[in-house]
Amino acid sequence: MAFAVSDELLGTFVPIAVYWLYSGLYIVMDRMEIDDYRLHPKGEEEVKNVVSKWTVVKGVLVQQGFQIAVSLLLFTIIGDDSGTVRKQPPALVIALQCIIAMFVMDTWQYFMHRYMHINKFLYKHIHSKHHTLVVPYAFGALYNHPLEGLILDTIGGALSFLVAGMTPRTSIFFFSFATIKTVDDHCGLWLPGNILHMLFSNNSAYHDIHHQLYGNKYNFSQPFFVMWDKILGTYMPYTLEERKGGGLEARPVNLGLAAQSKSD
Repeated sequence: MAFAVSDELLGTFVPIAVYWLYSGLYIVMDRMEIDDYRLHPKGEEEVKNVVSKWTVVKGVLVQQGFQIAVSLLLFTIIGDDSGTVRKQPPALVIALQCIIAMFVMDTWQYFMHRYMHINKFLYKHIHSKHHTLVVPYAFGALYNHPLEGLILDTIGGALSFLVAGMTPRTSIFFFSFATIKTVDDHCGLWLPGNILHMLFSNNSAYHDIHHQLYGNKYNFSQPFFVMWDKILGTYMPYTLEERKGGGLEARPVNLGLAAQSKSD
């Protein structure tokens, strides 16, 4: 007798597996000669980041525990007691649902993320935990305060799923892709031929600007588009330049704006 795993369980656990597998690829690459593609010198991570990697792993696992609980609860609430698997809509409808989900997720995360910077209490006690990683790396993508993880990522994901009207089967692929995108944005590398950099302006260099002190009030958008930053004036343009000593660096175009942000 074949053992079948439901789409709901796959939609819950596959994105988590994808998170660690994709992060693992970057861990392997980190041990290779890729210094020419780093956005920060290799030793800078240990100097600027104030939490250990083991602490980051534990923090991510806690967030993913909340993610599992909310996902299973959501699928239980919307589930069909008959056990019938929802029929997949046509490919064009699935593509439209994914686009809608991307815009819903981006909109939710932009405004929640920005508010956590504006509100000094929320920043100090919640969001600053993520910014202890001044030099981002792949498996630190979801290193947040548990409340932030619940609000930004888990609730944001649930809203995008519900508003788009996608099936649990579609959610397996959508949230796996969103996970890959989030990990890639925090990888700290600018690898040649990265298709995600070709498709999205929101990328590892763009998000690296936000993690620096001068960019703390800019580039809030995540994980797909940069539209809200551009519409609401929080977009900090940058250039990607070769760094003296090797590697690359994302540098603000408006140095005066960066200097002012650093002093605020």
